[in-house]
Amino acid sequence: MYNTKAYSAASARSPLSSTKIKHRDPTEHDVQIEILFCGICHSDLHSVRNEWSSIMSIDMASLKSA
Repeated sequence: MYNTKAYSAASARSPLSSTKIKHRDPTEHDVQIEILFCGICHSDLHSVRNEWSSIMSIDMASLKSA
């Protein structure tokens, strides 16, 4: 197992905060890439804040890493 840096919010009213997500080690059937830069899309913030719930349903729990 290894940790990946991430940002998450505990609730729709919580600020984003730094966290770590545990991942299993890659297997022979996986491709592992190194991501050097990443950004947060404004639509991600709308999803985290639950601002689109009246027009679409997103099950954020289903997006959680296994």
